[in-house]
Amino acid sequence: MNFQPYPFEKLNTLLGSVKPNADFKELLLTIGEPQFETPSFIQESFKKNAHLLNKYPKTAGEQTLTAAQRGFVKRRFGVDLKGSELVSTLGTREALFNLPQFLLFDKTDPTVAYPNPFYQIYEGAAVASRAKSVHLELAQENGFKPKIDEDILQKCDLVILNSPSNPTSSVMSLSELKEWVDLSLEHNFILINDECYSEIYSKAPPPSLLEAAKVAGNGSFKNILVLNSISKRSCAPSLRSGFVAGDEELLKGYAKYRTYAGCTAGVPEQLAAAEAWGDDVHVEKTRLKYLKNFNLAQEILGVGVPEATFYIWLKVDDDERFAKELYERKSVKTLPGSYLGRGSGGKGYVRIALVLDESDTKEALLRIADFIQGK
Repeated sequence: MNFQPYPFEKLNTLLGSVKPNADFKELLLTIGEPQFETPSFIQESFKKNAHLLNKYPKTAGEQTLTAAQRGFVKRRFGVDLKGSELVSTLGTREALFNLPQFLLFDKTDPTVAYPNPFYQIYEGAAVASRAKSVHLELAQENGFKPKIDEDILQKCDLVILNSPSNPTSSVMSLSELKEWVDLSLEHNFILINDECYSEIYSKAPPPSLLEAAKVAGNGSFKNILVLNSISKRSCAPSLRSGFVAGDEELLKGYAKYRTYAGCTAGVPEQLAAAEAWGDDVHVEKTRLKYLKNFNLAQEILGVGVPEATFYIWLKVDDDERFAKELYERKSVKTLPGSYLGRGSGGKGYVRIALVLDESDTKEALLRIADFIQGK
C-alpha cells in the first residue's frame, strides 16, 4: 500500500531546520485537538468505573453507550434510530478507514469520490480498498462545497462528504444534502457524511445527512451513512467514542466485520462516553469558548466567523512559505493548506485551529496579524 505522508509529517519536514523566535512562547494552531479540559462529570464517570477494566468490552458497544448515542441523534437531529441503524465505533477515524474497505470489498475496480482538500483518512481508505480516487474540488468560487458532476458520480461506488468541512469550515444546507441523497439513489452509490464537527457551530446548528434522507423520503436511509464523534463535542478525544448510523442493511454486515476486527474502547471509557453523549449543557459551554476565539479572529485578522468547526481557512500567497516564516519569526505553527489536498487543492491557504484558551488564542492571532503586516 502506498500511503502519502501525513500532513503533520510534511510540516515537521518543512519546519525541521527552522529555529523559532526565542522571544515568544511557541503556540501550536495545527492539530484539531481540543485543548480545553474534559468536563469533570465525564472524568468522574471514568474514575468511578475504573474497576471494570477487568471486563472485556462489547465490540458492538455497551447498551448504555449505544442508547445514549441514539438519544443524541434524536435530540439533535430529530431522527429516531432503531438499534440496528447505529454501530458504535472506536472514534470515527477507525470507521472512516475500515468502513470503505468493508463496503468496497466485493467491488471490481471500485471508485471513491471525496472532497479536495480533505481529511487524509479518506485517501488512505481508498488506497487500502484498491480504489480509484476522484476529487470533489472545494474552491472559493463554489463556496468550498463539493461540485456535482453526474458523469463522474454515475461511475462511483462510494462518495464521502464532510459537512461541516475540515479544513474549509463550509457547511452544506439541508437542501444541498438532500440533492446528494437523491443522487445516491439515482446512481446507486453509497453516500457517507463525516459529521464530526456538527456540534461546533457559531449560529444555526448544521443539518445531518440523516435529516436530509428523511426530507428526501428515504426513511430507511438506503445508501446513506453518517459518522459522528465525541472528540470535538466533549473535548474528549481519548475516549475514542464515535458511531456510524443509517442504512441497517449495510450496518448489519459492518457490525459483524467489526466483531472480527475487535476495535472497541474499554468499558470505563464507554460508560464515560455514554454520560457525555447524554448531556448537551457542557457542549454549549464549549461552543461558546470557540465562538469567543472566532470573534477574536474576526477582530484581529478581519476574517468572517465561520458557520462551524474551530478552523480558520486563511487565504495567503504561498502557504508553505507563510507557515515557515510565521514559525520562524513569531513562533506560531499553522498548517499549509496544500498538505491537506492534492493538485491545486488547498494551495494558497493555511489552516488555523483555534483550539487554545482565549488568552493564548489572542496572543497567537496578534502575532499572525503583525506578521501579515510585516512587523
